[in-house]
Parts: sequence; structure tokens; C-alpha cells
Amino acid sequence: MSSSPVGLHRVLSPAGVLPQAAEQLDARPEIWPDEVRIAVERLNLDAASYRQLAEAHGGDGTAIRRAVLEIVATRGKMQNPVTGSGGMLVGVVDEVGPESPLGVQKGDRVATLVSLTLTPLQITDELADWDGKGEQVPAQGHAILFARSIVAKLPDDLKPELSLAVMDVCGAPALTARVVRQYVDKGTKPVVSVIGGAGKSGSLSLAAARAAGAARTIGIVPVQQEQNRLIDAGIADVVTLADARDPVALAKAVEDAGGPSDITVVCVDVPGCEHGAVLSTAAGGTVIFFSMATSFSAAALGAEGLAADVTMLVGNGYVPGHADYALELLRAEPGVRGLFESRLAED
Repeated sequence: MSSSPVGLHRVLSPAGVLPQAAEQLDARPEIWPDEVRIAVERLNLDAASYRQLAEAHGGDGTAIRRAVLEIVATRGKMQNPVTGSGGMLVGVVDEVGPESPLGVQKGDRVATLVSLTLTPLQITDELADWDGKGEQVPAQGHAILFARSIVAKLPDDLKPELSLAVMDVCGAPALTARVVRQYVDKGTKPVVSVIGGAGKSGSLSLAAARAAGAARTIGIVPVQQEQNRLIDAGIADVVTLADARDPVALAKAVEDAGGPSDITVVCVDVPGCEHGAVLSTAAGGTVIFFSMATSFSAAALGAEGLAADVTMLVGNGYVPGHADYALELLRAEPGVRGLFESRLAED
């Protein structure tokens, strides 16, 4: 069997599916000519996956660590079986196949910009340096990248942990900026609300919306502490408190803040926010879903049931130039950087 640029040759079961949909991948360290092997230094579990694991194990770090090890050992990749999501990783290029098109060389410190749900992965240190209490996971092992994978060299001016946190969500600000610019190019400066505005993807999306020409940015958060943080960051015109799982309350909060929104960006890692996002968006507006906790059937049927004429987009995590753009926003916006660094300190 020859290698496939999308990794079909690494799928063990079931036959015929892409690596992301596979139940089990071949994570052996030997590489095919178009592959790259990464010596893993750190994993970044996506927020929805880590939240589910933490809730399932009552916050017991030891139990969370065991659960992650079991998933990786069983599946040959990190893909939470409940949320279906994974995360990404940082490491050092260990070997490059002679036919790899990724443009990296041995010794490069890199971040993978493809999900752990499709990345062959083996852990060799039992995650001994991780207490299970945060999304960033110090780890030793290896990961395999395919010819169609995406990888970025880590910048020298940022700590690897900070770069990893930014690159984990870099698709969100890039797509938000693209959609805002489309409105601006047609002569309308949109009102943009971001649900989960104090989080990683949320804060970057707020900064991106403002930079792209939004008329008004509204950050929506669930608790007072996050409202205070987001106000201090200065990246939203208005910051309002609302439970995104309560559609009526969310719609009223957005309206009181200057809405309804022309563009609503959903960046929260809890389920049940679909109807509120739709209800708080103006007729003819756009909802961008970046949360892995989103139920797309609930979003579609909810919009139908509300007779809501909105365009709904799925943030797939990739927009050309997304990593560089997110890092530029981090460097240019002290408020965004402060939010990221405070979150890392807590983790």
C-alpha cells in the first residue's frame, strides 16, 4: 500500500474513512516518504473536550490524566469519544520524509494546525508532568503529520505555551475578519457580538471584528469576573452578562447592548447555545459557530422553528494565513495578550 496525502494509509478501522472519522489509527513512529514525525513537547486539549473530561471525572486530575492516556492508547490519536474533538500540539521536528511538502526540517519547533482527532499520536511518558488540571498538557511521545497536514514554526518572540494557545484557535479570528470585511465591502459596517468574548477564540474574534471595520462589538460573558476582565481588556465596545443557554435572555442582553447583531460569533464550550445565537441575530445576518459543543442539528432546526433568515457558518479552523494573523492580533492588542496570559497562569 502506498501512502496517502490525507493519511488513509494510517487508518486501521473502519476501512475507507478519513483519519478524523477513524476509530483507530496506526501511530507507529516509522514514517512514509511524504510524512513528518514530531517529537511531542506539549498537547493543547480543546476547551470542549477538557470540560467534558473534567466534569465526567469530578475534576480529579489523576482520573482525567488516565482518561486521556486511555483514549490515546486505544485510538492512536487524541479524540474525545463524547465531544468528538481533540486539540493540537507543539513539538520539535524529528524526521522529515524526502517527499514531504510541509517545508520544515529536523530541529524546527512547530505547532500543528490540524486537529489531534486526525493526528497519529503515541505518548511515552504516561503524562507524568501533567496534573490533569488544565488544557495544556506537558507530554513526551511522537506524532505524525501527513502531506496535507498544516504546521507552523513557532515564533521566537513568544513563549511556546502562549503560541500554542493562540494557534489552537487561530481559525476563529481569521474567519470573523473575513465575514466582517464582506459586510464592509458591501457598504455595511456590521454590529458583531461574540458569545464567550473573554475566552481565547472569543477575545481574538472581538479584536479581529474591530480591526476589520465592525461598527460595534459586543462581548457576551456568563459571569461578573469575566465581564470585569473583558472590560479591562478594552477590546469590546460593550460587555454584557448573559447565559447563552437562555435564548430570550441572551437576545434581550444583545438588544440592550446595541443589537441585534449582524454577525454573531459563538465561542463557548458548552452545549445549548444555538437557539440564543440565532434569536439574537438580525434578519439576514450571519452566525458563525466555532464551538465544538455546537449541535448543528439544533442550530438548523432552531433557525427553522424561529423562522429566522440567517446564514450559519461552521468555523472549520482553517483560513489561509490564519496563524500569522492571530499572532499579529496578539502582538498588537495588549488586552488580548493579557487575557491569554492570565488564562495560562491559571492553568
